[in-house]
Amino acid sequence: MLRTPLSLLSAIAVLAATPALAQFDFSGRWNPMYHEDELERTDPGPSVGDYLGFPLTEAARRRADAWDVSLVSLLEHQCIPHPASYSIRGPNNLNVSTQKDPVTGAIIAYILEGTYGGATRTIWMDGRPHPSEFAAHTWAGFSTGVWEGNTLTVETTHIKPGYLRRNGIAHTDAVKVTEHFDLHDKYLTVVSIREDPAYLTEPFIQTQTWVWNPFQGYGGYKCDAVPELPGRVGYVPHILPGENHLLAEFTDMYGVPEAAARGGAETMYPEYRKRLKTMPIPRAKVFDSLLSGEKQ
Repeated sequence: MLRTPLSLLSAIAVLAATPALAQFDFSGRWNPMYHEDELERTDPGPSVGDYLGFPLTEAARRRADAWDVSLVSLLEHQCIPHPASYSIRGPNNLNVSTQKDPVTGAIIAYILEGTYGGATRTIWMDGRPHPSEFAAHTWAGFSTGVWEGNTLTVETTHIKPGYLRRNGIAHTDAVKVTEHFDLHDKYLTVVSIREDPAYLTEPFIQTQTWVWNPFQGYGGYKCDAVPELPGRVGYVPHILPGENHLLAEFTDMYGVPEAAARGGAETMYPEYRKRLKTMPIPRAKVFDSLLSGEKQ
């Protein structure tokens, strides 16, 4: 009869008790890094009519054409949180904590605080399923996470209708967000993939990076709505189809062909540059402004 050494049995027991997938705890305080899309994520924000690089359906494009920036100034809109589809790109610091099993100490959930509007997100790690499609939709949505090697993959559904960009590009409540969290030393990179059968013709992918900063302050979130449109109580900003005169400003200012500015899946890929070479390129007014400034 073969005898198995006790040391080998012990080693097998240890290996069996070790998770097959590596897991990291990214709890702590994080600062967003704005080297990615800084002007879009902070001020002045994206230009009206700039849909370049977004795989929009015609319905999404028409909705964005009718968007009025004054909508966010309404009292009932000022404190609306950033939805989970956008919040990770917001200008706020992030505070990540964990909820653990009191007996085993295993992480049951990650809690993400600090997003604009206070829509704190909970990423459930205990294998629970997503609720029925008829369950309530919230700004934070319902998130579950699983480990894929060293990557934490998070799937979020049940999000309220919201926006993908601060110039009217929106999504419906059918949106699904898949995020991949990767930790590299003190940097946390999140790859976000949004899918919306009504407003996107294919998945839309963006990345954002955070840097660990245990010294940052965090005092929660508070919003006090104040009247921003004096003398226009009860007025709802709106633009009728075909009447948004601001749509041409982006093409005129930066010399972008109108067909490209209208977006679409083809504008997402490097190959689109070949098509751009066949289009008439308008003179960019921004260069005229720079030249006139130099002459002065």
